[in-house]
Amino acid sequence: MGTHLITGAGSGIGAAVAERLAERGEQLWLLARDAKRAAQLRERFPGSNTLIGDLGTPDRLSWALGQQTQPVELDSLLHIAGVVQLGTVGDLTTKVWNETLAVNLIAPAELTRLFLPTLRVSRGQVVFVNSGSGLAAHPEWGPYAASKHGLRALADALRGEEHGNGVRVTSVYPGRTATAMQQRVRSQEGLAYDADAYIAPESVAAAVLTALDLPRDAEITDLTVRPGR
Repeated sequence: MGTHLITGAGSGIGAAVAERLAERGEQLWLLARDAKRAAQLRERFPGSNTLIGDLGTPDRLSWALGQQTQPVELDSLLHIAGVVQLGTVGDLTTKVWNETLAVNLIAPAELTRLFLPTLRVSRGQVVFVNSGSGLAAHPEWGPYAASKHGLRALADALRGEEHGNGVRVTSVYPGRTATAMQQRVRSQEGLAYDADAYIAPESVAAAVLTALDLPRDAEITDLTVRPGR
């Protein structure tokens, strides 16, 4: 039985991954932005542990986590939480850029730094659930795509740095997935939302678990998941 720390477990892909791991009897540590959210996660995933930390303020994560009991063993750190705000470069303010980069890029970097010592001991794995926007940027997706391109660079750098320590690093690039975030995106685009038109979160979760379950003689570095219909 492994121990896994997950961000974004409250909905979408993060919830699907947490559910699959919980079904297997794995030990879950779930990051929540506040105490109310933490209680909701513990109710949804009985037997899980929670940590409270706001990804929107990554410079405070070290202090916040330092006040709480943390896992002594960790087999994987799964970065799945994210935010998106569409708009043109000519219209979006620094507030949007700062918020997007904080949650999608800087917080994952900081969490990884904080938990690397534990991951090294267990020769664990870091999984970044990225996005198709981490491979190509499109109009009105500037801040989100920039954060995801940065996340790809973070993963690539980390992989080279930690290979000798036995820490595996995987980036997963899902296409549009049927999540609450996708609903918000479609609303921002002024278009209808049809869950059947997108990848199911459970399918992306299956890809994540494939990377986790791969025998130790190999490593999935980059995994792209696209709609099959």
